[in-house]
Amino acid sequence: MLNLTNEWDKVFPCDETVNHKKVTFKNHFGIELAADMYWPKIGNIFPAIAVSGPFGAVKEQSSGLYAQEMAKRGFLTIAFDPSFTGESGGEPRYMNSPDINVEDFQAAVDYLSNLDNVDPNKISIIGICGWGGMAIQTACIDTRIKATVAITMYDMSRVTGNGYYDEGNNEESRYQARVAINNQRTIDFKNGSYKLGGGVVDDPTDAPWFVKQYYDYYKTPRGYHPRSLNSNGGWNVTASTSLLNTRLLTYASEIRSAVLVVHGEKAHSLYFGQDAFKLLKGDNKEFLLVKDATHCDLYDGGSNHDKIPFGQIEEFIKKNN
Repeated sequence: MLNLTNEWDKVFPCDETVNHKKVTFKNHFGIELAADMYWPKIGNIFPAIAVSGPFGAVKEQSSGLYAQEMAKRGFLTIAFDPSFTGESGGEPRYMNSPDINVEDFQAAVDYLSNLDNVDPNKISIIGICGWGGMAIQTACIDTRIKATVAITMYDMSRVTGNGYYDEGNNEESRYQARVAINNQRTIDFKNGSYKLGGGVVDDPTDAPWFVKQYYDYYKTPRGYHPRSLNSNGGWNVTASTSLLNTRLLTYASEIRSAVLVVHGEKAHSLYFGQDAFKLLKGDNKEFLLVKDATHCDLYDGGSNHDKIPFGQIEEFIKKNN
């Protein structure tokens, strides 16, 4: 039984123009997931959207903001915590896996497809940051999804295996990463616990510019949340084992449903979105470049909520439903 928080504890204001409640559902691995559901106060049957991300965040942060906003635009939405994180179940804590995380999205589609007030033929997904890549990966396998929106996306397998900007894309770098992870596994087993890798740095003074942006979101009142991995202790050191051994987007060219890739013009991660888009085929794929936006601007709009192109996201999903 999950222990769900009843009071409003999001990093964004509650919008009283839509309904909200906590819900739970299980994925095919038997892990119970926790989600916030938002839906319009007027209407009976709605198109639906499942939202998750960023990677290492919780539903009380960016994904919840997106879910609430899209509910204002006529959708029933859920923002869910992935397995092993936030209020969702799964042991050990603070792990990730491409297979399980894709299953999390599919389980959300399972759940939405069986709600009496959802049109099962109009279900879409939104993934933010690392979950943008996971969303596209889910679209590779789940033919029920009508539209996929990847926001300021990372390809987590690529950055894990190659480093930023592919600077570590060589056998020796990957070998040393494997050695470090496997040595840590031995230590963790001996200790009976998992060492955390650390979230966003506490002092970004000498950090790269994009890490400073992460700090501004995760470690300040703007986006800090006590259950967020990025705001606190981070993932287990060994959590990246699967990402280091599995490549996402192998079948991206075979996605027949609609995909919208949204990225900031000034985002350090822009190359992930651009390269993922190159893999997509068909006339129902679109790339939206947001002028002057950085990676984290698309988490919450930064100082300008209007920077997130919610209107164009809404239009794309409704056009392809």
